[in-house]
Amino acid sequence: MSAPRPPSAAKRPKMITIHGDTRVDNYYWLREKTSPDVIAYLEAENSYMAQMMKHTENLQRRLYDEMVGRIQETDTSAPVRYGGYLYYTRTEEGKQYNIHCRRRGSMDAEEQVLVDLNRIAEEEKLKYLRMGVYKVSPDHRLLAYSLDRDGNENFTIHFKDLETGKHFPDSIVGAAYSAEWCKDCGALCYSTQDEAKRSDKLHRHALGSPQEEDELLYHEEDKLFSLGLSKTRDKSYLLLGLTSMETTEFHLLDAGDASSGLRVIHPREKGLRYYPAHRLGVLYIVTNHGDAKNNKVVRVPAEEPGVEGWEPYIPHRPNVKIDAVDLFRDHMVVHERENGLKTMRVIEMETGESRPVTFPEEVYTYVQGSNPVFDSGTLRFHYTSLTTSISAMDLDMETLEWALIKRQPVLGGYDPEDYETERLFATADDGTMVPVSLVYRRGFKKDGGGPMLLYGYGSYGSSVDPAFNPSRLSLLDRGVAFAIAHVRGGGEMGRQWYEDGKFLRKRNTFTDFIACARHLVAEEYTSSDRLVAVGRSAGGLLMGAVTNMAPQLFKGIVAGVPFVDVVTTMLDESIPLTVGEYEEWGDPRDPEYYRYMLGYSPYDNVEPKDYPEILVTAGLNDPRVQYWEPAKWVAKLRTVKTDENRLLLKTFMGAGHFSSSGRYDYLKDTAFDYAFVLDTLGIRD
Repeated sequence: MSAPRPPSAAKRPKMITIHGDTRVDNYYWLREKTSPDVIAYLEAENSYMAQMMKHTENLQRRLYDEMVGRIQETDTSAPVRYGGYLYYTRTEEGKQYNIHCRRRGSMDAEEQVLVDLNRIAEEEKLKYLRMGVYKVSPDHRLLAYSLDRDGNENFTIHFKDLETGKHFPDSIVGAAYSAEWCKDCGALCYSTQDEAKRSDKLHRHALGSPQEEDELLYHEEDKLFSLGLSKTRDKSYLLLGLTSMETTEFHLLDAGDASSGLRVIHPREKGLRYYPAHRLGVLYIVTNHGDAKNNKVVRVPAEEPGVEGWEPYIPHRPNVKIDAVDLFRDHMVVHERENGLKTMRVIEMETGESRPVTFPEEVYTYVQGSNPVFDSGTLRFHYTSLTTSISAMDLDMETLEWALIKRQPVLGGYDPEDYETERLFATADDGTMVPVSLVYRRGFKKDGGGPMLLYGYGSYGSSVDPAFNPSRLSLLDRGVAFAIAHVRGGGEMGRQWYEDGKFLRKRNTFTDFIACARHLVAEEYTSSDRLVAVGRSAGGLLMGAVTNMAPQLFKGIVAGVPFVDVVTTMLDESIPLTVGEYEEWGDPRDPEYYRYMLGYSPYDNVEPKDYPEILVTAGLNDPRVQYWEPAKWVAKLRTVKTDENRLLLKTFMGAGHFSSSGRYDYLKDTAFDYAFVLDTLGIRD
């Protein structure tokens, strides 16, 4: 039987001219989301993808069954004590979503279900459901929570009376990601988005009143900045954060009197970033003020918070980046990053004594947990590594002793001793040493024949830390090694690491990844015909760029919701996120940035040559990377590439940037991706 023929998108040339340069975009018309021709093309690609992957269906089922078999389907999270209650989530076998609950006093008390997302999805017949805001009022009598029902990240806030179990008639549509209760519990402050999905307005909603009557507290008109809201741990202030990628500005709002007005801590100055926390009338601020590229900590009275009063508290250190501080009544926890790994130390506020927290593995990470109580001597965090499943820990801030509260079960006889981890360094083109984290099953042979999956991201200063993923065992147990290339553009090695991979240095991200791949081949961990690369979103840009730059280096590529049409997107201010991202990629209205960005934009640099096997995903409702970017890229590749390798486009027709929302559906998506990887590597059982 002959192989099915791939779809062919019609060419409808559109001329785009700027700076005296004209580009012809044959697939610009794919932006027309409501066009029957566009939907027909995406559905044709999905049908072709299904046919080309049909022979892997048994493998997909086995992978899915393995992944489900490793999770504790009916399970409960480590509870968090707050205000006389223990708050937690739980899951039930066969159900897609979390159930949010609490118990009064102890886990032996009667359970109160606050939100059951499964019930909502079933009653409303939803194929997609994702929670945004989840905020219990200060007196623990009310709950505000928000839901996205189609993946477009337009949230609706709902209100529930936790004493009666009934919902209020109020609802807030068009909400963004932040909301906080005022102290009197009768009002909620929340953010909304503009048409470009930028959080730009802060409102105050009085419970029981229509949304049209909500008071507008702030409107951020500068399109470079987005708005966020948080509350200090001591509940004294709401913090209005106005942030761009290069600059921040924070305002204080009395949590007890939202009508008292906002007080700016320090007016924005281009390039000045600061992040405040509050304790006993004093603000402790993490900032790059002065020449503190990797940040320092200053303190200032909350009543007079301007920069002229900032006093040094923790000095800047060139080789250690201060990410954040957690403030409690008696302690400060400083979250730092050194040598590419997250570290932590505890400061006793009365004496100023600072003590480091030690970690048990060479390659590890942790994430901050929920710590709602200001007057607490315990810090909740979640520890993990490439071989240790996510583990809720309580740190005694006096003794620095750890207490394991809950380790995520890994069923099926998992033994971490069966696996090995390593940390390597590859030499980039300019001599920079780029970290690589690896994990593989014991017995993996470093003879050049080992199959490997190499992951990368490298944007926004975001760090890809070495964390556990139980689904990954399906690769490791089939002999596939997994590696993370900690390329520039990320934040693993400090602020300079980020700055060396953005703007007019963005190519370092791509050449670093290629250097890591070549190093792994040179050291015989793998070979080019046994290496598959994967990245999502901005990591999908990375995939597109390295596929153009070094296609012979990879057997396969998995590009999830990839940002590949860089110049055309960044020239269109109507597209969500565009303006705010001028400070990440640059503004192509500037000729220098235009030429530089055009030089690496994956869509604009497709050439007649052989490409690896490629799987591309898209979300029709994706507000972050519009579906047409991957669709256009695939359509162009089909007409230009000279090989017979598979090129597949999988579009989620009812989801957005994060693919399927249900946990079982998400595992099916993962099984599909892994089946493509294994099939590409010639591993079919």
